[in-house]
This record gives sequence, C-alpha cells and structure tokens, in this order.
Amino acid sequence: MASHPSYEQSKHVAEASRETEWAKPSFGKELFLGNFRLDLIHPQPELDAAATEKGEAFLERLRAFLTEQVDRQQIERDAKIGDDVLQGLKDLGALGMKIPEEYGGLGLSQVYYNKALAMAGTWHSSISTLLSAHQSIGLPEPLRLFGSEEQKRRWLPRLARDHVSAFLLTEPDVGSDPARMSTTAVPTEDGTGYRINGTKLWATNGAIADVVVIMAVVPKSDGHRGGITAFLCPCDRAGITVEHRNEFMGLRGIENSVTRFDDVLVPREDVIGGEGKGLRIALTTLNTGRLSLPAFCLSATKYSLKIARQWSAERKQWGQPIGKHDPVAQKLAWLAGTAFGLEAMLDVSSRLADDKRNDIRIEAALAKLYGSELGWTAVDEMVQIRGGRAYETAESLARRGEKPVPAEQMLRDMRINRIFEGSTEIMHLLIAREAVDEHLKVAGDLVRGEVRPADKAKAAAKAGAFYAKWFPTLTVGAGQRPGSFSEFGELARHVRYVERHARKLARSTFYAMGRYQARLEQKGHLLGRIVDIGAELYAIACACVYAHTIGREQPDRRQEAVELADLFCGQARRRADRLFAELWANDDSAQYAAAQQVLSGRYAWFDEDVLDPAGDGPMMPTHAPPAAEQFGAPPAPVAATATR
Repeated sequence: MASHPSYEQSKHVAEASRETEWAKPSFGKELFLGNFRLDLIHPQPELDAAATEKGEAFLERLRAFLTEQVDRQQIERDAKIGDDVLQGLKDLGALGMKIPEEYGGLGLSQVYYNKALAMAGTWHSSISTLLSAHQSIGLPEPLRLFGSEEQKRRWLPRLARDHVSAFLLTEPDVGSDPARMSTTAVPTEDGTGYRINGTKLWATNGAIADVVVIMAVVPKSDGHRGGITAFLCPCDRAGITVEHRNEFMGLRGIENSVTRFDDVLVPREDVIGGEGKGLRIALTTLNTGRLSLPAFCLSATKYSLKIARQWSAERKQWGQPIGKHDPVAQKLAWLAGTAFGLEAMLDVSSRLADDKRNDIRIEAALAKLYGSELGWTAVDEMVQIRGGRAYETAESLARRGEKPVPAEQMLRDMRINRIFEGSTEIMHLLIAREAVDEHLKVAGDLVRGEVRPADKAKAAAKAGAFYAKWFPTLTVGAGQRPGSFSEFGELARHVRYVERHARKLARSTFYAMGRYQARLEQKGHLLGRIVDIGAELYAIACACVYAHTIGREQPDRRQEAVELADLFCGQARRRADRLFAELWANDDSAQYAAAQQVLSGRYAWFDEDVLDPAGDGPMMPTHAPPAAEQFGAPPAPVAATATR
C-alpha cells in the first residue's frame, strides 16, 4: 500500500511543474525586485479597432439575450440553467468567445471576453461560471496552448459551437497538493492507449459536459516518463459515471459533479502535450484563465456600488438620506474607490494579455487574489448599507412589491471567489514563490537547510556579487524626486509612492530571507503580507495608468477618473502602510503556537457543549491511497506551491 507523500515529495512535484523561465518582461516580477518598470504598463496599448467593434457587437447581442430571454430568478428557483438558456448561449457563439476564428470561434480579445463574463455574471453568476469553466480552464485553452494541430482542428470547432467542456483535477482527498493524486492512467499492453481509473471532485460543468480534460498519473515504466498527464476524453466513453451533482451555498445553477472513471480507455492520440506535462499545462492555462475571476469580482463590486448609491439616496433616516450620515458615506466612498481600482487592475492586466509582449503570470495572479478579497468585502459592505432588505431574497421582495435586488444571492455567489482557482492562502504562496525566485537563484544554497559547506561557500560568493550590485539600487530612485512622473498630474504623488515602496518591499524581502533563511517557507502569513503589499502597489500603479488612459480615450471623463483614482490610491496606500508595519510587528509566532495547542486538543473542552448537527465521524472519507511513489524523482530543496 502506498504511503502519503512527504512534504519534500509534494514540493518537488509542484516545483517541477512551475514555469521557471522568464522569456518576456514582467512588471510584477520587477516590482517585487524593487524595479519600478512603469514602461511595461504605461502608456497602455491602444485597443485594436476591429477587435473593439467585434467585441461591442457581441456585447450588444449578449445583453439583448440576457435581458429578453433569461429569467434569472428562474435559474435561482430551479438551481439550474435551463436547456433553452444553454441553447441560446450556444446560438450566440458564447461557448467560443476565446476560441480563434480560424477554428470556428469568435476570437474575442481578453478585454472583451472579460467584459462579456462580467455582463453575464451580473445577470446570473452561474452563467458566467459555466462560460468561464468551459473556456478559461476547460478544454479549449489547454488545446489552444498545447494541443496538436490535429486535436485543434477536430475539437475546437465543436467546443466553439455546441460541446460543453470541464476541467477535472481536484479529487476528494486532493486539492493543492498534486503529489497525492490517485487517479491513474495505465498504458495498455499494446501501447495504443491508457486505462483511466479514479474519481474527480468539483468538476464545474462536469454534470453536463460533452468532453473533459482530465489529469491522471501515468506510472513510470520503460518507454513511459510517467507523471501527471492531461487527457482529452469525450464523456460518452464507457466507464464514465457522474455519481453526484454537487449543491452549494451559491452559484445554484452550476452543473458541478463528482465523476468516476472505471477502466476508461483513452487512445494515445488524446494525450495533450505529452506524458508528465499535465500539471504544467494546468498551471499555464490558469495564468491567463485567472483573469476571469477578477472580472466576476469587478462586476459584483460595481453592481454593489450602484445598489448602495441608489439606496443611500432614497432611504431616509432622521430627516435625511442615509448617505448623508458619515458611517454610510464612508462605506460609499470605499465602494467607489474599490470599484475603480479593481477595474483599473483588470483593464491593465487584460490589455497586457492581449498585447502578448509581457509575461503576466504574476499580474494575473495578483488580480485574482486582490479582486476576490476586495470584491467579497465590497458585497458585504453593500449588504450592510442596505440592511434587512439585503438579507431578504429578491423573490420575497418582489412578492411584497419592492424592487427585487438580489443582494443576499450576490453575497452567497461571491464567497466562492476567494476559493476558486487557487484559494487566497494558496495564491499567497504561489505568488510569494515567484517573488523570491531571483533570490533563490542567487542565494538559495545560503538559505536552505541541507547544503554542504563547500556549496555554501560557493553560494556565498555568488550571492555577495549579486547583492553588492543590486542592493544599492534600492536606496534612491525617482520616487524621492518631487517632480517625477509629472505626466500623471495630481496622481504623480501616488506613482512616486509606488516607486519608493517597491524598493522598500524588495529590501524587506531581503531582510526576511536573511532573518529566517530556510524557515522562511514556513512563514506563510509573513509571505502573505509581502504579496499583499505587492498587490496594493500594483493596484495603485494600475489606477494611475488607467485614469491616464481614460483621459486620453475619453477626455470628457478625465477629471472624474482622476478623482476616483485619487480616492482609491489613498485607500490602498493606507492598507500598504499597515502591512509594512505588520511585517515586523505581529503576533504570528504566538498565534502559530496557540494553533498547535488547539490541534493537539488542549482546548477541546471549550467546545464540548456545542450541539453538532453533523453527528460523529471523520471530516474526510477514506479513499484509495495516493500514487505519490510513481513520481520517482528526488525531492527538490526549493519551496513550491500548486493550485487547487
């Protein structure tokens, strides 16, 4: 029987699947190194006229379809997207928004794909989730990036037209640790294919999918490199069973499944990208695919702002609109600033994705992390402003003659975004790994635990040469010169703040590595703060750049954009300042020690009086042992993380 993989084995599997090369420049990577490469995001690339015309035409058709043919409350009542709605989306070409025109898709830009998802998500979030699960992480994107030409010609037109796809990675006992994956793909004796066995959990679209991309472990053997591999698999093959359609707090219309594979035969030509490339395919797909999440979060935040603005003007207490009372006014201002900041971050990141001259893995990850965290707070603040009516369902409001604002549904639907496609905690670790990548390259052997003295001496010489040249660049810069970045007008002070504090962040990261060395990878909360500071700095830069772009493209809105950007930047700077202070003044060690006491049962007496409606038994069911021993390679002495 296989044993659970060790920490080092799990680390190796995730690390081996990282993209380690930086063939293109990255604003995010340079930001964490203290290099404020404003030229990589400013001026923003202009939107292609033809792409804009095509995108606007599709948005007009989508808007008409949603408002005229989709009963959003019916989806909520039935907890299902009706067949007529799904067919209507197919007829619109919505399944092929991201698929190139040469393969039968619409070929929308990332900017307009995000706008379409945001529009659909505001009408009902289950619709945008269906479309995103199909195109952002489902089969079209892995095929587009890694598929053979034959696979693309055969499948992309179907996926653009009427074939719904799903992505099967997570298992009942496997989330962010792929080394524990137990689904296997054993090569057939004649070498023509593989037989897949295993169970996959939380497959969005899985209950209605026509074809899926499934990740499974190929055992290492003669002629087979083995490892996690991506397979294309139509759902009408013998041995595939949808065991259960999962039900959730929100997203009540999604078709999310537990899917079992029993000796499912998959021909060799349905391998995507080659054996052992599955996790890398998944991670690469998510680099751009993650931009769909901040699109959802932005639409919910802007809708929350609209609801709060209208309600705060109409609702009167103590003789005046509640928006005139300072506590509510503060929330309104926060919502307005946050909405602008999230839109700026999404627009800058999306244009970078379309421009294709930059590596956006860090920017997309920051946008997902930041959007999901602030978006959740934004919806919660709207609920607080709207009060009891926000806790009441839209249908109940309608039955008694009030506007059916779906506030409680928005809160339920929004909560998953802090978990989807990499939870906040996993995103912190993933981004932190990229943020310290350059340091590990030059000084890794100095901070790792098990390194020979001779190797440490060599590493010390290498690191000394690097830091002697790099560290002095972090002391002074344009952010300390009052006239710098004058093209941003009154926003220039915020741009200078980013430049100064990018250098401060790099210094802080260096100090943290020196203080904690090999223990740094265990300081997840500290690393999370470093990442959150980087996110705030990126967001401030995006807000200033986006306001400048609005001023160029829509001169009549320039002043309003500057005001919103200034509002947001002030909010973000206060958050960043607090995070900087908490890097070195915190209760992390004491909190961790207390948590271990909780785990050990020391305080179990404290919750013994709680009546448990779930009953007795373990939280996790017993499953087949993982296939970790099939990865055969020695553990890598480098911190790594994986997505869910």
